Amino acid sequence: MNISSFALWTAVVTPFLESGLVDFESLTRLVQQQVEAGNGLLILGSTAEALNLNLETRKAIIEHVVTMKPQSPIMVGVGGNLLEEQKEWMTYLAALPVHAYLLVTPHYAKPGSRGQFEWFKALMDHSKRPCMLYNVPGRTGVAMSVDAVSRLNGHRNFWAIKEASGSVEKFKEYLQAAGGKAVYCGDDALMPDFAHAGSAGLVSVASNAWPKETHLYVEQCLRKTFDAKELWTSASNSLFVCSNPVPVKRLLFERGVIRSAKMAPPLSHEDMTSADPVLKAHDAVTAWYKKVM
Repeated sequence: MNISSFALWTAVVTPFLESGLVDFESLTRLVQQQVEAGNGLLILGSTAEALNLNLETRKAIIEHVVTMKPQSPIMVGVGGNLLEEQKEWMTYLAALPVHAYLLVTPHYAKPGSRGQFEWFKALMDHSKRPCMLYNVPGRTGVAMSVDAVSRLNGHRNFWAIKEASGSVEKFKEYLQAAGGKAVYCGDDALMPDFAHAGSAGLVSVASNAWPKETHLYVEQCLRKTFDAKELWTSASNSLFVCSNPVPVKRLLFERGVIRSAKMAPPLSHEDMTSADPVLKAHDAVTAWYKKVM
């Protein structure tokens, strides 16, 4: 499967029952919706609350998804700050039919350029699959080193970058440092600007709620035919009125796509006191889609 032909990757949420157990019935539905829309699947990223789940639960989730044999590529999140633990996770994944890994800058430790270079190189050396390096300083506490990227761009497993700093200028720096490798937008609202700057596509939260709609949004942005920036900026921002993925799971619950808005601690769905922002956004996005299709 040609993973580079997928311009939109959905960072799939992890649905839970009120008991706190994974809701595999709802997860099946979410995956099926993404496949029908033609989107790639990012499983166990930060939107999936992966760092809040124990190893047994993470294994159960990925095994459930691969058992479905989806006709979309599967990328799996590799996060944390214990190198040997992440290598063990990748060794486990190597036996499963997944297609790529998302490697995030180590959180909390705030490594410098040399530390990041050694971290990413060690993981890519250990990998047998393409890797997307993920810059998300708002969560990790440190930006991904441009210098480290420049030194790593010739690695056999360096496939792409996900850039989620919120800066078009920073995106351009990573694009140059990537040495011709793909750089994906990691902020739904910024896709129009990143597309004009040379983005290969989007790794999205919004496509959980709007699989086909976000697919069209990305297509139009890449074709430079998109003209509803204010609408999509507002809709995308509604999904971040509190910690991701609280708002998008609330919207999925309100629409009956998942059976509960339950979060894995320390996140809580009760931090979102009103569903009005996301329901208003949903109405706007679905109306736009009907109009342009």
